[in-house]
Amino acid sequence: MSGDERFQPPGHESAGQRPARHEPGPARHEPGPARHEPGPARHEPAGREPINPASVPPFLAEPPGPKSSLPPARTFVPPMPRELSEEQPFSEPEEVKERRRPGWIALIVAMLIAMLGGGAIGIAGYQYFDRSPRPAHTVEATGGTTEVIETTGTGADWQAVAAEVAPTVVAIDVASTGGTGQGSGVIIDAEGLILTNEHVVDGATKIFVTLSDFRVFEAEIVGEDQATDLAVIRLIDAPDNLTVAQLGDSSTLAVGQEVAAIGNPMGLATTLTTGVISALDRPTQPDSADAAITNAIQIDAAINPGNSGGPVFDENGYVIGIASSIISVTTGPNMTAGSIGLGFAIPVNQAKTISAQLIENGVAEHAYLGVIITNGLAEYDGTTQTGAYVTSVQPGTPAANAGIQVDDVVLSIDGKNTPTSTSLTGFVRQHRSGDVVTLVLERGGELIEIDVTLATRPD
Repeated sequence: MSGDERFQPPGHESAGQRPARHEPGPARHEPGPARHEPGPARHEPAGREPINPASVPPFLAEPPGPKSSLPPARTFVPPMPRELSEEQPFSEPEEVKERRRPGWIALIVAMLIAMLGGGAIGIAGYQYFDRSPRPAHTVEATGGTTEVIETTGTGADWQAVAAEVAPTVVAIDVASTGGTGQGSGVIIDAEGLILTNEHVVDGATKIFVTLSDFRVFEAEIVGEDQATDLAVIRLIDAPDNLTVAQLGDSSTLAVGQEVAAIGNPMGLATTLTTGVISALDRPTQPDSADAAITNAIQIDAAINPGNSGGPVFDENGYVIGIASSIISVTTGPNMTAGSIGLGFAIPVNQAKTISAQLIENGVAEHAYLGVIITNGLAEYDGTTQTGAYVTSVQPGTPAANAGIQVDDVVLSIDGKNTPTSTSLTGFVRQHRSGDVVTLVLERGGELIEIDVTLATRPD
């Protein structure tokens, strides 16, 4: 649900080491407890409170009042070592035999992981619904699909992009048993399907969507996926002139590329901010009580509470990501500094895969390896390198079938480095069951290449 403290620092999910070369952290066996407002059962829109289009929720009728404070940012304190299960494990992890290693290795791992530190929070925001202030201009909804904006070679024409894509962006207001919250979304279908973050609508009893021309519609949940923090909602009695966003290709992105985020920060609908891609495949992970793991697009365009679920566009007007989290700093009791230029978006290719499943089935399936992993060090040919250390291999899983062993350190998947356990999990979740991936791992001081056929993660 909106307002949660969403993520630990990207790439900073543990200061842990290879348990065989240091003391193991406690294994993580479950995604963790539900967020603050459990709400109805997941993935069952029909079981939610019936939506009456003629009714007006109490928070719409209330006069604007003081907004509740934003959730505090997570203070930058390196977490204790722990293990990460990249699937829902079947059993307790196997006992790992003790292998002595110099104590300085543990220190190096902690330092390397901590260098990417920071505190991160979700950006859905818990503000009470307030219709004002709003942007001074009105964007007309003309229907159809957005046009591609041609660049001139002298930089992005963000005025042209904004004029074209603004009608595809919506503001989302949610009521639940825990209060009210706000987020953003993007229209992906002319029939009224909207892509947003799972934490924006999780536990919702009422959802209202405001279009760029300020028409308001009720919506219902089509499907949610906590593992990727993505959800699809549908407008009830959708109009016939919706403008649909064009979804791009996040595999072609490059660091330094210009981007723009459009959303509903602090209730200010259709707010556009610009910046660049600061990094790609940045591992982001919620705190230990959550299950969403993403190798995200890092951007410096300002995003704030309320931007959650909103689109990030490239210079041609294609959606290349879905804004999901920021790193912020604590400025006082229950207060954070807001955007400090460290924002993260779910890659659109992953969003396309998950949303298609949510639309078809209401739930999404995920590929998995079948291992329990933590951060560790590989040593080979006089080189020391960080990687995902395997503490347990579940029998009968893709990892076991491919010959992955306890004490292996996974260094890359399909040519992409996996310096942490979170990064490996994030890459695996970008795949589908049946995909064949190539892992490079260190075993006994030697590098080994193994092909693994992924399977569907069991419930």
